[in-house]
Amino acid sequence: MHEITTKPRRGRPPNASRDNQDTKAALIRSGLEQLTETGFAGSGIDLILKKVGVPKGSFYHYFASKEAFGQEVIANYAAYFMHQLDKCLADESVSEIHRLSLFVNKAKVGMTQYQFKRGCLIGNLGQEVDLLPDSYRQQLIDIFLSWQTRLAICLQAAQTQGDIHPNADCTLLAELFWVGWEGAVSRAKLIQSVKPLQDYYDFFMSGLLTQDK
Repeated sequence: MHEITTKPRRGRPPNASRDNQDTKAALIRSGLEQLTETGFAGSGIDLILKKVGVPKGSFYHYFASKEAFGQEVIANYAAYFMHQLDKCLADESVSEIHRLSLFVNKAKVGMTQYQFKRGCLIGNLGQEVDLLPDSYRQQLIDIFLSWQTRLAICLQAAQTQGDIHPNADCTLLAELFWVGWEGAVSRAKLIQSVKPLQDYYDFFMSGLLTQDK
């Protein structure tokens, strides 16, 4: 870091501290982009640093280790994803049974926007779990469980409204949705089309809506 020779203005944090936070955030964004597009095995720390303009020797000024860096990238992605999911599943302008469609539509827009180069970071890393540090495994499991919990709550609300059979296991349905969703995302990337996402959603919903009430 360059030496600061000017006196910080009253009421503002030192520039060095602000620069550190900005650089750290930029590294996380770069890591997120790299891991989402190429996965863990295809990503190198050198390219991530180069995109941000940070010397390799300065990396440990921002992160305790490469493993810690990866954990922060995963956490950052999970927080953003959770925020988007929560907005969709809590949207009171749409009935509970149809709120999942809001999430699916957002995913379709996002994959198209990035020309199908990016999928789901958590799903991608889950497929590479044997190559990951051991600490990532539980982190990924916890993230998947948080998604499942949120969707289960939404499905249970729809069940209360009579839109899902009262004997249906909403917790299991939520788990099965995410298991299948990751496969749909991978297929969408492969064929560069949102059709697998829509097809999977339609298939999942048909199983809910055709049950005898």
